[in-house]
Amino acid sequence: MKAAIVAFTRSGALLSLRIARELDARAFAPERHAGGGVEVLPGTVFDWAREWFSRSEALVFVSAAGIAVRAIAPHVRTKTKDPAVVVLDDRGRNVISLLSGHVGGGNDLARRIAALTGGRAVVTTATDARGIEAVDEWAVKNDCAVENMEAVKWISAAMLDAQPPQKSPIDVVWADPTSAGAGLTGATPVGVAITDESILPPWPVTLWLRPRVLVLGVGCRRGIAKAALDAAAEDFLRGAGRSPLSLKAAASIDLKRDEPAILDFCRERGISFLTYGAAELRGVEGSFSFSQKVLEVTGVDNVCERAAVLAARSVSSAGVLLRSKTLYPEISLALARCAEPVR
Repeated sequence: MKAAIVAFTRSGALLSLRIARELDARAFAPERHAGGGVEVLPGTVFDWAREWFSRSEALVFVSAAGIAVRAIAPHVRTKTKDPAVVVLDDRGRNVISLLSGHVGGGNDLARRIAALTGGRAVVTTATDARGIEAVDEWAVKNDCAVENMEAVKWISAAMLDAQPPQKSPIDVVWADPTSAGAGLTGATPVGVAITDESILPPWPVTLWLRPRVLVLGVGCRRGIAKAALDAAAEDFLRGAGRSPLSLKAAASIDLKRDEPAILDFCRERGISFLTYGAAELRGVEGSFSFSQKVLEVTGVDNVCERAAVLAARSVSSAGVLLRSKTLYPEISLALARCAEPVR
């Protein structure tokens, strides 16, 4: 976890160092309390928060809660983007999950730090207080992207209203997304659809969880424009009837390992870029399209299909080709799916 910790007292600095070692994080304190692995706090806590809020997966304040609130307030945007923020006193007695408790992992981080300090994790989200696993937290743990975060509150409300409380959101609100089943309670049926397919909403309020199970195979000419790859991928996935949020990786031949457009495409979406040598691709079992031109240039008869299937098989027990090679100007794309189930 990429985390940063700040403290303001001597005991707080010592505690921050313990936490930093546990999290493999960087710890900061005013110069009089720095040293021994604790870095000097550059400027004010507001300067520190401005720098680290966008760079970190988690911020930890060993301070009063008010200091943390004032420091992060100008930077808070959305629960899907904000880092986890945890605040604790310099004795480690109370460890408070302050921001991004579910999607950002703040609640789990508070519990982890409390276990280290021997303190008490203070978690105020309603589902946690009731002993219910929140659906957005479940999504993170099961490598699913949340497509429409605004629907989470409807699902959480249905879970909280359910009697008796259940421990899994899937037990409460999930149903087969291909069915026409209704949701749970009240005048507005709700439900959770866990699928990489683009289908019509099964319920009036449908929370879409997109399992990251797809691999986009890419072949291209050197120096293609990023905009061209974006447009081709969008059209290709739409034609395949699959959600772009379900992409787990892109894959190609190792000749493309430094292709700027593909690297930027993956970086923007937070997915991996996997590349393979020609010999590895030739060894992939299956039926694939043949191109003499591609064979002459790369040493393998097909790049995008073979790379997609090989990558899918490398991250799961098996992989299947969902859509074969489709040609766009200077770009060829294919799609494979990891065969392992989400749950």
